[in-house]
Amino acid sequence: MVKWKSDADRLASEVTHPISRWRPAVGAVPRHLFVPRWWERCGPGAGFGVATWELHDGAADPDAWIRATYRDQALVTRVGSLHADLATPDDQPTGLPTSSAIAPGVVVRMLRHARLTDDAYVLEVGAGTGYGAAVLCERSGYRQVTTIEADEYLVKAAGRHLAGIGLHPRVTHCDPYGPLPESYDRIASMVAVRPVPASWLTALRPGGRLVTPIAGTTLILTADKTPDGGAVGRTEWDRGAFMPAVTELDGPAIQPGPFAAVREADGEQVAVGRFPVVDVAGAWDLYSVLGISVPGIQHDFAESADGQRTAWMVHPDGSWARATGTRDGPPTVHQSGPQRLWDILDGIRLGWLRDGSLPVYGAGATITPDGTIHLSHGHWQATLPAQAP
Repeated sequence: MVKWKSDADRLASEVTHPISRWRPAVGAVPRHLFVPRWWERCGPGAGFGVATWELHDGAADPDAWIRATYRDQALVTRVGSLHADLATPDDQPTGLPTSSAIAPGVVVRMLRHARLTDDAYVLEVGAGTGYGAAVLCERSGYRQVTTIEADEYLVKAAGRHLAGIGLHPRVTHCDPYGPLPESYDRIASMVAVRPVPASWLTALRPGGRLVTPIAGTTLILTADKTPDGGAVGRTEWDRGAFMPAVTELDGPAIQPGPFAAVREADGEQVAVGRFPVVDVAGAWDLYSVLGISVPGIQHDFAESADGQRTAWMVHPDGSWARATGTRDGPPTVHQSGPQRLWDILDGIRLGWLRDGSLPVYGAGATITPDGTIHLSHGHWQATLPAQAP
């Protein structure tokens, strides 16, 4: 039998305050049972989604299983369409992760943002492995918890994991953008959406609260329902990287094709950039402002052994940019298409230097009943419409 309780207690002490009501909840959940298998990145993994992955089976190496699952880290459970539970040792998927066991610290942070009361009926969006629902059940009682998931396999797996430790919340196969099963006092999403689904506002009870990441950014939005059927709140002084909500089993968010086409192509415009090359996806503040300003951009980045860095940006409208340079020097920038993506990025970076900050964290948020999000911070304003223009 695998010994896990002391590791769960140590993890709980790392991700919660000593007097937090979440500490015993985290310590009570055997996280390893929710992640029996997982993927770890192997190989160079730089550029064009070509990273390869190695399958790990917990039962085959219990010590490694405990080490991996009782750290405050996310564990990749699906790459492309291949779930680790259904893979064989010979499988070698390439590309980006499409599902993961969320890091315990992130679970606690998101649920704390929801400001639960003891009698609150709570919906978790994005069941994943079921771990988040387990922590929530240990805090609130499973009869007050519903968790939904778009992937039918994950619904079955999460339900099995939860039942295996005696927890029986409602685990439902559901389109996160479609009608929800019931009404709730709190909606806490572990997957990113954009805009807020109108069905969430309909299902949220008067005075209810929702917390969700905004897709294409690292922003966490919290809002309380208003009498008109909308909600009002803010983007938190907190951030995180979350998988996007999907309505069906999707492949990797970045496909090799669009990047391969611009890997070394000559741009319609070739110029020297104003600032050094940056890994936009890893620079969360920049990524968020750019994601608000020009939604839909896909990013890639590589750095060679001699320190040369290259960043790529591709947009669905056909715009693309490639910047190549040293860590500190100005890059050579190729751009094509209706938008000059690198120029937009450099404009954001200039504003950051001029103003000393970026406006997206701590911004006021108003959500209309159709899910449109209006953000404002000082003189800065942005709208995330319910339907793409």
